[in-house]
Amino acid sequence: MTQADFLRSPFPPARRLPEGPPEGPARFSNREISWLSFNWRVLDEARNPRVPLLERLRFLSISATNLDEFYTVRVAGLRELVREGNSTPSDDGLTPAEQLGVINTDARRLMSAQQAVWNVIRREMELADITILSRSRLTPEEEAFLRRHFVDNVFAVLSPLAIDPAHPFPFIPNAGFSLALELARESDGRQMQALLPVPQQIDRFIGLPGGTRFFRLEDLLLMHLPSLFPGYRDIGHCAFRVLRDSDIEVEEEAEDLVREFETALKRRRRGSVIRLKITAGAPDRLRRMIMQELVVRPEEVVEVQGLLGMADLAELVLDSRRDLQWPSFAPRVPERVQDHEGDMFAAIRQKDMLLHHPYETFDMVVRFINQAARDPNVLAIKQTLYRTSRDSPIVEALCEAAEAGKSVTALVELKARFDEAANIRQSRRLERSGAHVVYGFTQYKTHAKISTIVRREGGQLVTYTHYGTGNYHPITARIYTDLSLFTCDPALGRDATKIFNFLTGYVQPAGLENLAISPLNLKETLLELIAREAHFARQGRPAEIWAKMNSLIEKDTIEALYAASQAGVKITLVVRGICGLRPGIEGLSENIRVKSIVGRFLEHSRIVCFGNGSGLPSRRARVFISSADWMGRNLSRRVETLVECLNDTVKAQITDQIMAANLADEAQSWVLQADGRYLRYLPAGRDDLFNCHKFFMENPSLSGRGSAGAKDVPALTHSSD
Repeated sequence: MTQADFLRSPFPPARRLPEGPPEGPARFSNREISWLSFNWRVLDEARNPRVPLLERLRFLSISATNLDEFYTVRVAGLRELVREGNSTPSDDGLTPAEQLGVINTDARRLMSAQQAVWNVIRREMELADITILSRSRLTPEEEAFLRRHFVDNVFAVLSPLAIDPAHPFPFIPNAGFSLALELARESDGRQMQALLPVPQQIDRFIGLPGGTRFFRLEDLLLMHLPSLFPGYRDIGHCAFRVLRDSDIEVEEEAEDLVREFETALKRRRRGSVIRLKITAGAPDRLRRMIMQELVVRPEEVVEVQGLLGMADLAELVLDSRRDLQWPSFAPRVPERVQDHEGDMFAAIRQKDMLLHHPYETFDMVVRFINQAARDPNVLAIKQTLYRTSRDSPIVEALCEAAEAGKSVTALVELKARFDEAANIRQSRRLERSGAHVVYGFTQYKTHAKISTIVRREGGQLVTYTHYGTGNYHPITARIYTDLSLFTCDPALGRDATKIFNFLTGYVQPAGLENLAISPLNLKETLLELIAREAHFARQGRPAEIWAKMNSLIEKDTIEALYAASQAGVKITLVVRGICGLRPGIEGLSENIRVKSIVGRFLEHSRIVCFGNGSGLPSRRARVFISSADWMGRNLSRRVETLVECLNDTVKAQITDQIMAANLADEAQSWVLQADGRYLRYLPAGRDDLFNCHKFFMENPSLSGRGSAGAKDVPALTHSSD
């Protein structure tokens, strides 16, 4: 293995390590810098030759979408702190102003890298007969097609806007994309400035006859300026795109939460501009006018030599070119459900059932609710809803159940960022059907994923419960890896009922048996479990922690992991995105390894396993699934769950299969270094690197009745990554 075999995440720059264990802020990595590092890893998949071409294009689009959201929420928040004069440092010692400086430098490098990757992908797409055309490359037949398309499908949607004292500069919404124009009247040369908003309701890339040649919408608009501004000629133009502050503030004492959120959503559209991207070489007068009207400072302007709005590239992932995408994959129906002819209740009664999405179909969760809606023995359904699809089959089933006279209670979280409007629509639909709709707490988001069904069986009531790590969203469930635990264990049912009573009646749950909940005791439970493992290590007993999550930045939890490492606990973490912990530092974290998996599926499940004095994997291990990442917001400002899995088969499925395969993965893994860099081992000519996503897709024996055992994954040691 040589240094050349590694790919390096280009950010952050190497931090010089101090002599001995670091103290104070040096013990932590910055949250925002770590997030940018994650998006570099996403972008790296866009230039990974082992990834199919159109999937690389999809990764490029995702990296652009991610960066937009980062600016509209995280950067917007930091800007607000700076405006308020707040200089409080983060855990790693950087003030808000210092963080903005670092973000600005690296985000500009990232945007430049995105353009470079797009140029490479575009050339490869042309070789694969998918072409983005300039006007000079159009055939006469294609020009005629575009003229008809403009008249029939575009012209009526457009609003050409002159800018003068009688026509003030219009409002440009968040993510709004516009053309700015300098025009001269043909008759006397009198000049005029104008705007032409590019409609978001129309596809950005117009498919030409044949299906593999495309023309950009903004170029079509420029072609037809004479139709939009008759009597004027174009003497200069540019394109620009606006991002606005998209965070929402809601009054805690709001009398009508739905109405308050509707008002807040309108305010979001008009939030202050956080970033202005404009085509390089824009005419000076247009640039000054845009900056002045949008109240944008020079440091908030990004000049783009290339394509604006890269998120739209997802349109070019063509259904007709499956040969340039991942091989098709059909999620499996669990064998136990098939054995019971689709009866979810019978399958769950047999014993607890754990499903691993997307390898096992999320349709089983939908079937669980659908079956309950139509079962005359079901009396009540309770459901949390954080994110759902537009035409959610879960909501449809809940409405059907309510209309059938069942007691249906739905906790709809209005504060799910960027899904607020959709959740308001769903809540009204549920209310019209007769369901009891509640919105939880104004000061906390309800992020827990729970569904309970109360069924009359043999003269008694039985509670069937679903605990998940992901949202009740059938679309994202096709690409997010998550876990679903189905159980009719009475203790887990009682715990779920107490949580719903907490959400609907503010009754703090007492005597939870197999579940911890934030903001009440989840963090405390985690810290106690970590400390307990450290106690085993000090006694000379095997001590090990495996955990998997999206983000790790909560200071007290990181300090607890450091203390456990110093006690001798072997800790292996799979943290997809943000990580504030610095692993592998002698005297501090030499027993901690951290890796990030970025590949075909988005790693989303949250798992934590404790050796419990016997190491991992073992039958004595304590195994939990959770809705919570290890962040301050999840552990202190949200309603989240940490659910202990007690069934031996479920525990083995998690430790011997899911976690073992994640820890053994080589093909999609980046390993975090003490200085904050991520290294990835991808030697040329090696196609045999273990890929956990491919492993689960190709091994149907892992689903259904139970665990296939650790023999199915490569031999695993603590240092395997």
